[in-house]
Amino acid sequence: MLVRRIARPLLAAPFIYGGISTLRKPQDRVPGARPVVEKIAETADKQLPMEVPRDVQQWVQADAAVKVVAGSLFALNKFPRLTALVLSASIVPTTLAGHRFWEHDDPTERFGQISNFLKNTGILGGLLLAAVDTEGKPSVGYRARKSAKAAAAATEKSIEKAQKRAAKAQKKAEKKYKR
Repeated sequence: MLVRRIARPLLAAPFIYGGISTLRKPQDRVPGARPVVEKIAETADKQLPMEVPRDVQQWVQADAAVKVVAGSLFALNKFPRLTALVLSASIVPTTLAGHRFWEHDDPTERFGQISNFLKNTGILGGLLLAAVDTEGKPSVGYRARKSAKAAAAATEKSIEKAQKRAAKAQKKAEKKYKR
């Protein structure tokens, strides 16, 4: 559909541009990302058997690379549902790190941060819609249920045929035995 061909690149553009920009100059993003990375690493260390790296610049660069790759694939309509999901997962920490409006007292700065926060939540909504978009085709779950029902019906039919053949063979054996 034409709308998808236009919408996907438009939705992917901020991720590709932002990812490339961050890869070129990651140190600009490190201060904002530090509280989020520390929180994630602290939580992960409690739940995982290994220690999570705490190098904030490394996390920022990895996130930027994910955005460039997933954004490019999404724009090119390659694995659109998966890449939309990946981009959805990447925008949440980015939004929490980059647009912490609750920490600003200056009304102008706070307004700008709230605007960007809400813009990112809107993009997240679009990505979530893209992640569940089956392009008019039945979902995998629907196709699996339909296949399971067809397999169950075919199995029942085979069992009925086998039971009829067994009953027929039994009658034939009984006739033969009576003679």
